[in-house]
Amino acid sequence: MPASARARVLVAVAVAVLLYGAAAPATARTIHRCVRDGTVSLATAPEPGSRCVAHEVADAPGKPANLWGNFGIFSGTLYEREQDGRLVYSTRNLPGSRVFLKFTVETPPGEAAHPGLGRVGAPRMDAFDAQFRAASHATGVDDAWLRAIAHAESGFDADAVSPKGALGVMQLMPAVAAELGVADPLSAAQSIDGGARHLRMLLRRFDGDRTLAAAAYNAGLGAVAFHGGVPPFPETRHYLDKVQALYLRYREAMGFTPERPSR
Repeated sequence: MPASARARVLVAVAVAVLLYGAAAPATARTIHRCVRDGTVSLATAPEPGSRCVAHEVADAPGKPANLWGNFGIFSGTLYEREQDGRLVYSTRNLPGSRVFLKFTVETPPGEAAHPGLGRVGAPRMDAFDAQFRAASHATGVDDAWLRAIAHAESGFDADAVSPKGALGVMQLMPAVAAELGVADPLSAAQSIDGGARHLRMLLRRFDGDRTLAAAAYNAGLGAVAFHGGVPPFPETRHYLDKVQALYLRYREAMGFTPERPSR
């Protein structure tokens, strides 16, 4: 088999893993979740004209991470095209694309996409609603994303204390709370305000990249800087998947038009 043909087969296998959960030769890959006009696609490279977030998907036993969202079972098409002098694959039909394969994928709404995700649960719009709206307005941090972070961090438990010493609704470490001027990290209002300001700083640090900001919120800014991106910690990878799943649910609960798969 020619080298070019072998390369295409390997790429096809890698994407098939993402879509079907089959075994693959690689240990991990980067998949981009791209959104445009309320439609979602998965791609092996950022799509021009879409807002894309990179996800590291590990080849681990069990079902792979669900990057789509809550779309039930649906069928789609994987397209192949040239971009920047190389072959890329996407589930969106962009100019110059050609059909590569058809697929059917299951995106269950309830339980974990993989064991590390844990139970995601339904949005809790009643939990400190006024405090989240105020913090979002004051900082410009997306309200749905702020709530998703809090949901993943503490489940909105104002008295939560982690084994590592993180405190409150937003699970601020004592040193971070002190830097932010949060006098009482167990005060829900102070914790949410401080967490929002911390996330605003991280978003500015990473040019608005929510994935890197959330990774730094979980693992620390130093870990992201040291690894040049999302740290290879299973806890952090699982955390990012959970935050993404929750973010989509909070957006829908707040009245935003639900996303749908691209065609």
